[in-house]
Amino acid sequence: MDVSFIHDLEYRLSEELPGEGAQNKMAPPGTDVYRVITSDHKIACVLALLYPKDKEWHISLIERSSKYPEDKHGGQISFPGGQLNETDYSYEDCALRETYEEIGVSPDAVGILGSLTPVFVYVSNFLVHPFVGFTTEYPKFVKQETEVKDIIEIPVKHFLKSKNKGMVDMSVRDIVLKDTPYYDVYGHQLWGATAMIISELEHVIKDL
Repeated sequence: MDVSFIHDLEYRLSEELPGEGAQNKMAPPGTDVYRVITSDHKIACVLALLYPKDKEWHISLIERSSKYPEDKHGGQISFPGGQLNETDYSYEDCALRETYEEIGVSPDAVGILGSLTPVFVYVSNFLVHPFVGFTTEYPKFVKQETEVKDIIEIPVKHFLKSKNKGMVDMSVRDIVLKDTPYYDVYGHQLWGATAMIISELEHVIKDL
């Protein structure tokens, strides 16, 4: 395993981030008007967790359960994470707690490398704070059955290849978002806020 990748990534995350310019490359066209942060927004925190598998760095994603009609992101591919609550000491603490609850990786096993640019999700009124963390050993995943349909493990380099990107007309709650960029993740279309976060991470990694 190339441990220097982790050190280089931590250093790069401490510098100025690519920000919205990188995020917008994977944003649905015309949705910038919906990314104006509301005064009554809620806070959510997610974790991009890197870990070794098959001698290369992987990242964990989840396929959200479709059981709950009130979940506006049901069935989508996302990072583990969720809403900030009163017991969280910080945004970072929230991301670690939610990751433990959803995929069973203990906060004690995770080193935080830094954070990425927050993304506002209009449909659920959340300002999402993304963090990047790593483990030195393969995690012992434990899926939260009620919220997580599947844990998806994917090599980091997958997102750096143009062949794994595309555009599609996306139907969302009776609205068609034309020419929506997405990452292909083993046949799943990963789009929206999660794709925007990965796009910034992709640009950070390409700078290394």
